[in-house]
Amino acid sequence: MWILLAILLGVLCVLLLLWRAGEQRSLRSAIRQLRALEESGSSVRLRLEVPNAAVEELLAEIDRLLELRRSDRAESRAREQAIRRQISNVSHDLRTPLTSILGYLQLLEQEDLPPERRREYLSVVEGRAKALQALIGSFYELSRLEGGELRLERQRVDLRGVLSELLAAFYDDFTEAGFEMEVDLPEDLPPVAADPGGALRICTNLLRNALDHGAGPMSIRLTQEGDRVVSVFANAAPGLEPEDVPRVFERFYTSDKMRTGQNTGLGLAIVKALSEQMGCAVSASGDHARFEIRVVWPVW
Repeated sequence: MWILLAILLGVLCVLLLLWRAGEQRSLRSAIRQLRALEESGSSVRLRLEVPNAAVEELLAEIDRLLELRRSDRAESRAREQAIRRQISNVSHDLRTPLTSILGYLQLLEQEDLPPERRREYLSVVEGRAKALQALIGSFYELSRLEGGELRLERQRVDLRGVLSELLAAFYDDFTEAGFEMEVDLPEDLPPVAADPGGALRICTNLLRNALDHGAGPMSIRLTQEGDRVVSVFANAAPGLEPEDVPRVFERFYTSDKMRTGQNTGLGLAIVKALSEQMGCAVSASGDHARFEIRVVWPVW
């Protein structure tokens, strides 16, 4: 961009030697404006004191290039801020279980610690270590998805069968959490075109997200809409604010403002990445009373 601006300034200088005195002053004024705009970052357009169609066309092109440069700078600053925010969030999410593990390991060093208390502390350490392992695994999986390193092959998938098995596996978890469940999985739905592992991962993450951050009542249903099968996961979402909904698929974004360790912000980001790579459409809507995630699957 700097080289291009230098070339355009050179053209202006050549024109400066060829034009009359009045037009020379006009061009000098335009050059001063250009330098002032570069220093201030303002979006004010360049103007000539003496009208001239050819030179004004050249200045309009310079204006366009300056606007592109300002836009690039703004996007670069936004990316840098997002990266810093993500680094801060993932550092917090890694530090939370690590701090807990180190604390309990210190407690385990007590010589007079009762056996039942030692087993309790070891269980906590194991749980925190598994949470840390899951976080690192999710981060690695998402990075591979976004980098195109995971090959997904669309095959014939019985989505009803996938969800039925998952709900059976999660039954005790939802029961213990006090969820009131409403499930509608019609038997006559056609199979969908999806990667089997990817479909399983999407449904697992959506159920886990509801368990970790939602509340009952919860509704899970499948419907057919033309040549698409639509899966809808809906539940109450205490603490969810309207401004959170458009951002739930951002990696490391969490509506948990204090980042208490319950939300890493990776599960729904993986759902979005997998859905897009398999040709599915995913969206979120609603509020704290009813938060809904829809995934639209192409029929096989």
